[in-house]
Amino acid sequence: MNTAHRALLKVSCGKLGNDFGGMPSVELVTTGRKSGREHAVMLTAPIVDGNTYVVVASRGGDPTHPAWYHNVRDNPNVLVSVRSGPRVPMVAKIADAAERAALWPRVTAAQKVYAGYQKKTTREIPLVLLSPAADPASN
Repeated sequence: MNTAHRALLKVSCGKLGNDFGGMPSVELVTTGRKSGREHAVMLTAPIVDGNTYVVVASRGGDPTHPAWYHNVRDNPNVLVSVRSGPRVPMVAKIADAAERAALWPRVTAAQKVYAGYQKKTTREIPLVLLSPAADPASN
């Protein structure tokens, strides 16, 4: 799906693929927990709260978490590009139980497909909050 998403963005010069079903597209760049190399993945954000984007580690309801989830768990410093914009430093925070309980109904209300993904798997699908990194100049 990532390959198709990137191809759509490329052939349309960014005119198509910046939104899916009312959700902004998000390119998440993580650092590989084993390789130390950058890895970029295309996601969508069913919830946008100000400058925080909530993404879903659904992997289509597969029984295992996506690789990017493991990367942000081990190194939360990421780069994020929203709707083909510039990459900006952000911090990824895995929603705790209370945050997920509050956010999950909003996620599934915005995009019912995520409820279907949750039914396909026995794992609890994590939510990850992407927020701007603190500006070191402001300290």
